Amino acid sequence: MSSPLSATKFRNAITGEGVAVVEVGDWTHHNRAGHGAWGPMHGVMIHHTVTSGTASSVAICRDGYSTLPGPLCHGVIAKDGTVHLVGYGRANHAGLGDDDVLAAVQAERSPLPGDNEANTDGNSRFYGFECVNLGDNIDPWPEVQVEAIARTAAGICRAHGWGAESVIGHLEWQPGKVDPRGPIGKKGGPALTMDKIRARVEQLLDGDKPTTPAPSQPARKVVDLSQLIAAARRDPAKSGTPVSYAGARIVEDALAAEGLLAKKYVDGHFGTTTVTAYRAWQRRCGYSGGAADGIPGRASLDTLAKRHGFDVAA
Repeated sequence: MSSPLSATKFRNAITGEGVAVVEVGDWTHHNRAGHGAWGPMHGVMIHHTVTSGTASSVAICRDGYSTLPGPLCHGVIAKDGTVHLVGYGRANHAGLGDDDVLAAVQAERSPLPGDNEANTDGNSRFYGFECVNLGDNIDPWPEVQVEAIARTAAGICRAHGWGAESVIGHLEWQPGKVDPRGPIGKKGGPALTMDKIRARVEQLLDGDKPTTPAPSQPARKVVDLSQLIAAARRDPAKSGTPVSYAGARIVEDALAAEGLLAKKYVDGHFGTTTVTAYRAWQRRCGYSGGAADGIPGRASLDTLAKRHGFDVAA
């Protein structure tokens, strides 16, 4: 049991384990404040999204839907192992669960008792991560995604001084839930279980400190292409300089370094001036006509990323 980490320490706990992170909008202030407590914290809860595709899964988890407002977790772990941070603070992810399970997590006691009651608020007590998977027990879990789940959980446990027993699945908390589930690696592969996740978390924690990158090394920046495209299409029509997607600033920094964008326009707002600068970059990459429209494409963005030290997520 402990007070919640600050948003910065939370993010650093994840990147410190070598996990790539994408920060989605103003995630540090996106929460369900005013709808219940946030803290003290007891553990990390793992879910699956019952969706496919990174962009759509991130959008649902950030915004929620009519009967359950977002955020629906703190981070979305994509198939490629990237963690997309969508909210921080109270989030609608855990719901009501079993108080006996909570007591076991607090005591770091295993095995966990069966979850046969829904009498305790989990949204105030657990960090939550939704992992992109259909949850049909057929959709496979790539090994890179499973490793990211374990490293993310280990980083938070390390920051709090918790052991692996502080990591649980939604299916272990709330009666009737089945997540996470499915085969690892490929269809027909070994089943993903929370015991396997906890075993890997324990291995990571037993190493005393993160392996790669070293704590002093910042994680590489990641730009989500789908969110960048959406910003490039929305922002020019907006008044002022509202930021639709914070990752746009990474691209603007690169365009400025190429001499295509004045520093004063490096503000995260992918407006008309940035679109014009990106059009010039596309032409530099050999595109012309309608192919050089200022809306980022994968090939031109990959080239920019290689030159300026960031990664691109689809």
